[in-house]
Amino acid sequence: MVDAARARKLADRIQQIVAEMLERRIKDPRLGFVTVTDTRITNDLRDATVYYTVYGTEAERADTAAALESAKGVIRAEVGRKTGVRHTPSLTFELDSVMENAAHIDDLLAQARARDAEVARAAQSAQWAGEANPYKEPAAAGEDADEDGHDEEGDVTPGRASS
Repeated sequence: MVDAARARKLADRIQQIVAEMLERRIKDPRLGFVTVTDTRITNDLRDATVYYTVYGTEAERADTAAALESAKGVIRAEVGRKTGVRHTPSLTFELDSVMENAAHIDDLLAQARARDAEVARAAQSAQWAGEANPYKEPAAAGEDADEDGHDEEGDVTPGRASS
């Protein structure tokens, strides 16, 4: 097994090399507007997964995936040359669904805001279900107290002595 820090550094370097290759050296017309978002490598440094996003339609995404598959050998050779590792990791390209997930979260947040606004509108015209002050307050001296100093519930009224 390899040190996790070394694996992360190698994954970062592979991400840089792949992004540079896609930007400058790969001239496939099927290749769309691609952004390399992340790279993960196995602990034995044999397999690397490169995550990417493509701006465009489903057809453009499919064309980009085909272009990446056809350029995989050239990209892997360049990764091996620039990293200097003994065994060049095999590359797998995965479409990253970050954009779709972000759009879905935005939709859910918009629905939550709409529901919150609806609740706020309903709360503006709301009234108390009971009295405005639901707490019992002690009766003032002399009010609702019988002659032995107890009020209607049998509690001692302040200021009166019980016998």
